[in-house]
Amino acid sequence: MMRRLIRSNPMLRPLRPWLMLAALAPWAPLAANAQAPAAPVALTGTLAKVHQKGEVALAYRQSSVPFSYLDAQGKPIGYSIELCKAVVHAMEATVHKPLTIRWVPVTSATRMEAITSGQADLECGSTTSNKERQQTVAFSPTFFVSGTKLLVKKGSPVRDYTGLAGKKVAVTAGTTNEKTMRDLSARFQLNLQILPMRDHAESFAQVTSGAADAFATDDVLLYGLVAQTPGGREQYAVVGDFLSYDPYGVMYRKGDAPMAQLVTETFQALAADREIERQYNRWFLKKLPTGQTLGLPMSPQLKIILESLAATQGE
Repeated sequence: MMRRLIRSNPMLRPLRPWLMLAALAPWAPLAANAQAPAAPVALTGTLAKVHQKGEVALAYRQSSVPFSYLDAQGKPIGYSIELCKAVVHAMEATVHKPLTIRWVPVTSATRMEAITSGQADLECGSTTSNKERQQTVAFSPTFFVSGTKLLVKKGSPVRDYTGLAGKKVAVTAGTTNEKTMRDLSARFQLNLQILPMRDHAESFAQVTSGAADAFATDDVLLYGLVAQTPGGREQYAVVGDFLSYDPYGVMYRKGDAPMAQLVTETFQALAADREIERQYNRWFLKKLPTGQTLGLPMSPQLKIILESLAATQGE
């Protein structure tokens, strides 16, 4: 049955070797001693929770293109969503039952609480993994690398952060970008007027309406918003050097060793099979389901990260 499941689902194929072991491991002693059946390994933490409920709660974002956003029918789609689904397939093999997905909408301000409170089991968005957050939640291996840049209207005199002195800058509340801009303002005495918004769409709207001079967030999210906007490339520009380093990871609850092992091994297998690269090409180089094309090749930094991740499979 497990072999048929793997053959029928392409997202499971990269995980074939260890999924088969996961499916058979609880009964492995039977092969050695048929007269002494062994009890299945007890599930703990998140795996016990999803086994009991028969569902996995996935937190998603509504406007983090192309990582986690809504299609025309209001369904969560994106690069991060597909990687999370691969983790769900691995969880199914481990708990030996199919799991339904319950979708949980979150914002930058609510995403961590959704994980720590148990409202969501995985957060599938555009969340930076850093030391501060790792004190509260756990992260998957890195699946994208970005950094803070500025979005302005074409023709704006602002070309980098030095042109922002005394100006209004929109940020999305609860992001590392907000902290970056506040620190930058204090360090260089820019006297920025920071405008925290609920989500990326609202932050972008501050620039389109003229209420803000710039929107500061991860460059890839800015390119996604521009691509989604009719005539966006003619009206807006992403400017300046990187103001931060932001490696993205999937969030899950801290202190759950079996879940940590499952997530890490899933990403190792996906990297080794180049499934992460295929998903990257699908969401960053090809036409999106919503009709836009970002045209962003994989960065050298991410290529090195994925090569290193693939090399650790089975260690």
